[in-house]
Amino acid sequence: MDDIVRHTGARAIAGKTTDTYEILAGPTDAGLIILCDHASNALPDGYGTLGLDVGQFERHIAYDIGGEGVTRVLAAALGAPAIMTKFSRLLIDPNRGEDDPTLIMRISDGAVVPGNRHLSAEERDARLNGYFRPYHRAIDQMIDQCLAVDVTPTLLSIHSFTEVWRGTPRPWHIGILWNKKDDRLAGPLLEAFGRHDDLIVGDNEPYSGEMHGDCMYQHGTSRGLPHAIVELRQDLIGTEAGQRHWSKHLEDVLRELPHNGDLNFSFAAKV
Repeated sequence: MDDIVRHTGARAIAGKTTDTYEILAGPTDAGLIILCDHASNALPDGYGTLGLDVGQFERHIAYDIGGEGVTRVLAAALGAPAIMTKFSRLLIDPNRGEDDPTLIMRISDGAVVPGNRHLSAEERDARLNGYFRPYHRAIDQMIDQCLAVDVTPTLLSIHSFTEVWRGTPRPWHIGILWNKKDDRLAGPLLEAFGRHDDLIVGDNEPYSGEMHGDCMYQHGTSRGLPHAIVELRQDLIGTEAGQRHWSKHLEDVLRELPHNGDLNFSFAAKV
C-alpha cells in the first residue's frame, strides 16, 4: 500500500501500512516514538490458525488485548509517530531476541500450537525475514529520521497483561518496565503515576524490563535512547472506553513530565 502522508515537510514520519507493520504518521521532532509490539492477533495468508481453535486468538497468547487501541488514541492525542505490528505473536514474537527460545512458541499458557511444533529452519528464517526483521528495520528507520533532524527520540512501548496469571490475581493497574541501568523515562513515569493514590503501580511488575534482546533492548539500550515499557491490565483496556480512559491518563502524564535534557517532548497542542 502506498504511504499515507498526514504530515508534510522534512520533519515528518509518513504513515505506512505493510503486511508486517503499520506506521502512524507524526513529526520527527515530537521527541517520542510509540511502539506496540503485540498489536494484532492476525495471521498472514497461508498460515490458517496454526492448528489452533479460532477462540485462542481472542486470548492474550495471540496479542496484547487493548494495546492497539491505546496506541492509536495516544499517538493521535500527542501528535507523535507510532508503529504497530500486523501479525500475531504466535507467528513470531517481535519482543524477543532472535536467539530467544520463546521467539516462536510451541506451547503458550497451556495451548499447544501445532503449526509451531515441528518448525523447519527454512520456515523459521521465512518468519524472521518476512515479519520480525522488517518490523525492527522500520523502527530503526524511524529513529534515524529523528536523529537526522537532531532530535533524540524517547521510546515508549505499549503492552498489556492478564488480570489473573495461573490462578493468582494481579493487583497492578499499570506497570512500568525498565532496565535498571536507565531510568530517564521510567523514573519520571513511576513518580508521576505513583502520585495517584487510587492506582497500584508496578515497578518492573508484573514482569521485569531487564530482558536482554527484547525490543527495548534492541532499540533503546543498544542505541542509548531513553525508553520504557508501559503494561496496562487487560480488563481495564478491553473496551474502547477503557482504551480512551487510559490513553488520556498516559497523555496527561507524558505532557507533565519535566524536560530534563533527556526528555524533550514537543507534542501537539492539547485538544
